[in-house]
Formats: sequence, C-alpha cells, structure tokens
Amino acid sequence: MFIKSWITAVIIYLVSAVAYNQCYKVVTKKMSKAGPLTVIIDGFAGLMCLLLIPLFDLKLPSNPYVYLFLGLACVFYALNDRISTDVRKGVEASVFSIIKQSSTFMMIIAGLLFFKEKFVLKKIIGAFLIIFSNILVFYKKGSFKSNKYVWLGLLACFFKTIALIIDVNYSKQFNLALYAGFTLLLPSLLILIFERVKVKDIKYELKNGNKKFILYTCIACAIMMTINLRAYQLGEVIVIAPLCSLTVILNVIVGYFLLKEKDKLLRKLLAATLIIISVILIKL
Repeated sequence: MFIKSWITAVIIYLVSAVAYNQCYKVVTKKMSKAGPLTVIIDGFAGLMCLLLIPLFDLKLPSNPYVYLFLGLACVFYALNDRISTDVRKGVEASVFSIIKQSSTFMMIIAGLLFFKEKFVLKKIIGAFLIIFSNILVFYKKGSFKSNKYVWLGLLACFFKTIALIIDVNYSKQFNLALYAGFTLLLPSLLILIFERVKVKDIKYELKNGNKKFILYTCIACAIMMTINLRAYQLGEVIVIAPLCSLTVILNVIVGYFLLKEKDKLLRKLLAATLIIISVILIKL
C-alpha cells in the first residue's frame, strides 16, 4: 500500500478537501441544473476512485447483508449530494464548510438516542459549540439571518448522518478505493434515475460548464474520499478527526484569496476555530 503514514494521509486529505470545496463552488457558478451536475461530479469521481483500487489491499466482505446496508446508506448519500449541490451554489464555499460540521452534532445526538452511548459533558459542549459557530456566521443585527440554502444545508447534513449511521465501520471490510467509488457511483445512478435526468442535460452541463474545474472537482473528490478512509485506518480517531476539521479554517482562508469571500471574515475565522475546538472536545 503506497501510503503508510497517517501524517501524509492527513496532509493529502486537507489539500484535496479544500480543493474539492473551492472548485465545486466555481463549477456551480455556471451551473444550469443541479441534478445533471451532481450526476457528473459523483459519476466521474466514482470512476476515478476505481482507478485507485490497485493502490490498496484487495478485499471484499463475505456477508451479503453488508452490501444491502451499504446500498441503503447510498440512498441517503444521494440525497445529501443532490441537495448539497444546490446549497453550494447558494452560499459561499467557506460558509458551506461550516454548515457541513452540523453532521458531527447530529452524530452525537444519534449516539445518545439510538446507540445508548454514555452522556459525556465535554462532547455535549463540543456539539453545542458547533451550533453556536453556525449561528455566529448567520447572525446579523439582532436577527438570525438565514435563507433556504442554510436549511437545505442542514437537511443535507441530516441525510449524511443517517448514511453514516447505517454504514459505520463497513469501509474496513472493503478495498478503500472500491468502497469510496461505490458511495459515489450508486448515488450518481440513483439521482440519474429518480430525478429523471436527461442525457441532453448532462451534455449541456459538460458543454457549457467550466470543464477544467469540473475535472479538478472530480479528481479532488476521488482523492479526498479515499484518503480520508486511509487516514482513519492509519491513525487514532482522537488525532485524525481534529486535524481533518482544519479544512474549515483552511476553506475560510483559501476562499478569501481565491473566491474573494471577504464578507464577515472575522466571524468565519472565529466560527472555524470554535469548530476545531469542538471536534477536539468531542474526540478527547
């Protein structure tokens, strides 16, 4: 296996995750329809994941129920991916990265309610810091400034949380690249079928969209999805999770220079810092 250091894996993850978020935002600026674009991004990124299969141990689960539950999880991944494309167009890339952290809060609540995990005060404090961070970004002059994209973003996080609950730990039984590819290709197919995406709409997005950044987005997505799993295999969760959360503050900084997202910069930086602190508290 070509990556044996968790430090290397985390660095690659941070670079690819920030690139994915920033490039996806650029792509949505010329987007005509979210459905076809999501099919393109998930589909091509999934195929690129398959190219990475030889780089990881070749293994598959023998239990057929694993595939059943993974397929069910992909239904919710599809809902998350589809809604997230709309949200990415409606909010800044740096803001989207902050909203995404709400899934961590939801996972904690799910752990308490469904998995009967022990109530730990520092985890609850960390969870509410995430909520506060989101409020901090959207609070304006005595009122909570929100729009449909904020609520759609939270809905996407909810669907992602359900998917994570269903397929938790299944990735360890697969070749990592194959697993990542599966969680992208099947959602792409589901969106194609159930949204009745037409081939001509896909061709239109490819023809009129930002081809260069679509390619960058797909490459970054494939690397991000696969290397994130590898990082958690190599290192301890209590170390990897806080380091991976650095994508929040990196997206704020890169968004400032690359996409000129200068609105409420100090608030975003503070929110990003609080999220990193919250992840550290949760994982301690």
